Amino acid sequence: MPMSVQEILASYDDRAPLSEASTIPAAFYVDARIAEIEARTVFSQTWQLVGRIDQVEKPGQFVTATVTEEPIVVVRGNDSVLRGFYNVCRHHAAAVITEACGQASLLHCSYHGWNYGLDGSLKGMPEFEGVNNFERQKNGLVPVRADTWEKFVFVNLDPQAAPLNDFLGGLVKRVAPLGVSKLRYFDSRSYDIHCNWKVFVDNYLDGGYHVPHLHKGLSSVLDYKQYTIENEDRYCLQSSPMVSSEEDAATGATRKGDRAWYFWQYPNLMINCYEGYMDTNLVLPVDVDHCRVIFDFYFADVSDARREYNQQSVAVGARVQDEDLAICEAVQRGLKSRAYGAGRLSVRREAGEHLFHRLLAADLKTGAGRGAVAAD
Repeated sequence: MPMSVQEILASYDDRAPLSEASTIPAAFYVDARIAEIEARTVFSQTWQLVGRIDQVEKPGQFVTATVTEEPIVVVRGNDSVLRGFYNVCRHHAAAVITEACGQASLLHCSYHGWNYGLDGSLKGMPEFEGVNNFERQKNGLVPVRADTWEKFVFVNLDPQAAPLNDFLGGLVKRVAPLGVSKLRYFDSRSYDIHCNWKVFVDNYLDGGYHVPHLHKGLSSVLDYKQYTIENEDRYCLQSSPMVSSEEDAATGATRKGDRAWYFWQYPNLMINCYEGYMDTNLVLPVDVDHCRVIFDFYFADVSDARREYNQQSVAVGARVQDEDLAICEAVQRGLKSRAYGAGRLSVRREAGEHLFHRLLAADLKTGAGRGAVAAD
């Protein structure tokens, strides 16, 4: 008989210290019921990255996204206030904005022509004469919380959630000295991977454990023995001194500086920084067996003179991702084997993964409890 959700969650001990801890069990990665709880807790109650500030700098500029199957639009108003809304027309539920980003004076639904102001208020409904007991002021777009930090735009579907800065906690001060706000967006890459989103996060948080074995080029510029892992609040910082190396020419030419900084913010955002460079990795669950990872690349200089160099740097990142993609898909297959239940964690390397699993387990147990109450 299959395990119940409560039995699956109880099979992980989130109180065990790292020296005695195991990973979350395989069922966490392959059971669709766990994915459903994640959707209504982990992703519906945390701040989620949906765009860049440069996409919504001017009045009328907007960016759209999907957060746990909810369509979202974030737009800069004529009063310069940034607002978020569910991107759902109040008439017959069509998407009001169908472009990924752009600029508009009104938010116009192309289905039946309803118009909304940049503040979400309903401005016009064609051929709606004779409709009784309809209050226009109560039929604007439904708001969702939106806020910004550094280069990024976030939303939170939970109206009761803590403010963005409180959610980010100590990450704000740790990132500030790196000057990422001075970097400029250059390019994006998207990868569809046949693995649960948590497999990708685990791979990122293994403290460089896999780097010497899987990423020979990247390993050549990191001082692996001095690699450090720090946990605080809901983030993990992995960092390493940089070394000069000609072992891999492309990596040595594009990954420079005194130190590499790898930030993970719960649940699904990674920020990787080198001198004059940053890339972000946003991991989005598709279903229990698939995720999409969106990479955005930023550089100190995005002029035409630096285009070839920046493209070479993006290619280095893409090569690392290709190496990770294959191993993540192999792990997902292995998680379904009867030979695997859970694994132990390296005290030296996998403190970040331990933090992730404990934060996740707490959210899942809370969510499962709410679900049980709702079912009753």
